[in-house]
Amino acid sequence: MRYRLEIKQEARKQLKALPEEKRRNLGRRLDALQVDLSGDMKKLTAKTHEYRLRVGSLRVLFTLENDLTSVYAVKDRKKAYG
Repeated sequence: MRYRLEIKQEARKQLKALPEEKRRNLGRRLDALQVDLSGDMKKLTAKTHEYRLRVGSLRVLFTLENDLTSVYAVKDRKKAYG
């Protein structure tokens, strides 16, 4: 199943602030996530549809509902959950 990918405005700003090499790596990981939800993915809470994708020291925070993956933040692991 292929999932639709939506990147919120705040996440776009965070992506643009990253070095090009990290952006490329994140792009590859988001493509894999979009195709079959592969990668180091973990559900954050039991009651919501929030997940995180681990890409090195970065965390991609997103929601997953039906066939829509909505990325709302891309942060360093030390700042992602606070």
